[in-house]
Amino acid sequence: MATMVSLSSGQHMPAVGLGTWKSSPGQVKQAVLVALDCGYRHIDCAAAYSNEQEVGRAIAERVGPGKQLRREDIFVTSKLWNTKHHPEDVEAACRKTLSDLGLIYLDLYLMHWPMAFERGEELIPRRADGTVRYADTHYRDTWAAMEKLVDQGLVKAIGLSNFNARQIDDILNCGKHKPVVNQVECHPYLTQSQLLAHCRSRGLALTAYSPLGSPDRPWTSPGEPQLLDDPKLLAIAAHYKKTPAQVLIRWHVQRGIICITKSVTPSRIKENIEVFDFSLSENDMKQIESFNRNERLIIPSIEKDGQKVWRDATNPHFPFLDAY
Repeated sequence: MATMVSLSSGQHMPAVGLGTWKSSPGQVKQAVLVALDCGYRHIDCAAAYSNEQEVGRAIAERVGPGKQLRREDIFVTSKLWNTKHHPEDVEAACRKTLSDLGLIYLDLYLMHWPMAFERGEELIPRRADGTVRYADTHYRDTWAAMEKLVDQGLVKAIGLSNFNARQIDDILNCGKHKPVVNQVECHPYLTQSQLLAHCRSRGLALTAYSPLGSPDRPWTSPGEPQLLDDPKLLAIAAHYKKTPAQVLIRWHVQRGIICITKSVTPSRIKENIEVFDFSLSENDMKQIESFNRNERLIIPSIEKDGQKVWRDATNPHFPFLDAY
């Protein structure tokens, strides 16, 4: 059983979860079944991943009366997508996710990004020139609508994803329900030490997505670094007789960060949770932290004038122009 991270809501969130981003239809159900069978109790989902129905079918096979797990045994996170930021759309979006997952409540519901896209059913509404059609809904208004989901019992807690420190404080200053988590890209090339300290000082836990550097990220370019191939990491892994992925996951866990790992390969799913039988030395923790380049690998990008640029950088709520 994975160890837990305590949230300000009083909940206990398993420190290692299975991520479902980029898990294609026909694969994600089996991945969730394997994960639940080998001890995962935390599944990270999102409406934007377009696979919540299949995740729900896996949950239904393992969770419920007469099954091997009770609903309260598992922690399920999902996320509100950018096209559903208008306060009138939030509850319906949450209920759609609950219906797709076959659940009565979510343990945690995150605002996926601080940026609002134009309302509608298109995942990324675009103009003819390929640019995104944004909406002017402020994330504070979206948050107020999300708070009602807690009051209605549809979700146990709410949180943020891809928010910077200033935006977190903005929510804390206006909200009735505190965000319990900020889920962000985090790995040794982007250690997020300042954001981690900020979240801790405000009572938020940090969740790492792409904790292994997301080697299958959709925006990669030839020649970009592959964290799992880093020779220094390979040497540390050999010392502990563990895989590089296990060392990275253990590094996150020892920092007190919740770690979302994604795989559809049964052997890797099993390996990724086998990180509670060893500890990294203080020196190895520091050495891995020294890999930091403040380098983001997971930002939606587009080609403009022959250059790869951040797709949403002109949006007033784009979070990554601040230092952290």
